[in-house]
Amino acid sequence: MAKGAKPTREDRLKAALKANMARRKAQKRGREAEEATADSAPDEQKRNDNG
Repeated sequence: MAKGAKPTREDRLKAALKANMARRKAQKRGREAEEATADSAPDEQKRNDNG
């Protein structure tokens, strides 16, 4: 694509896909970090439920 030229449909789709993949990767990293934090947290809630 020439500089200043109107992006083609293919260029727009390529950019949208790249942005979507980046967003999904960020969401996955966030979920994994949240799970790691939950796994390393003390089991205080479980102890409270048992007694």
